[in-house]
Amino acid sequence: MVDDNAIVRQHLRTLFEAAGFHCSEAEDGGQAVDIVEDIRPDLIVLDFSMPVMNGLQAGPLLKAKVPQTPIVMFTMFADEAMSKVAKAAGINAVISKEHATSELLPKVNSLLHSPSY
Repeated sequence: MVDDNAIVRQHLRTLFEAAGFHCSEAEDGGQAVDIVEDIRPDLIVLDFSMPVMNGLQAGPLLKAKVPQTPIVMFTMFADEAMSKVAKAAGINAVISKEHATSELLPKVNSLLHSPSY
């Protein structure tokens, strides 16, 4: 999970670990790009608004390093325009932080069980 807010990362860690996932963390897009090849994640949950490198900047770089790994942008700025821009940046789905509990894990499971991954 990639988010500059430690509280959000902890919330996501709790959510994912309760569902049986192992989690790694990065504080911004630049740090995620630096570590992604070493950790080889099954999925990346990426915030949009972060210092150093935002999610839209990091998306294509992450996709280039781990092309088969689905990326979910988890943001307060989720709307149709963001979804289009995110898809163009190699991001597979955009989920609103407001709907974390109801939408994030189902979308993650859907992406991880998709035949294309």
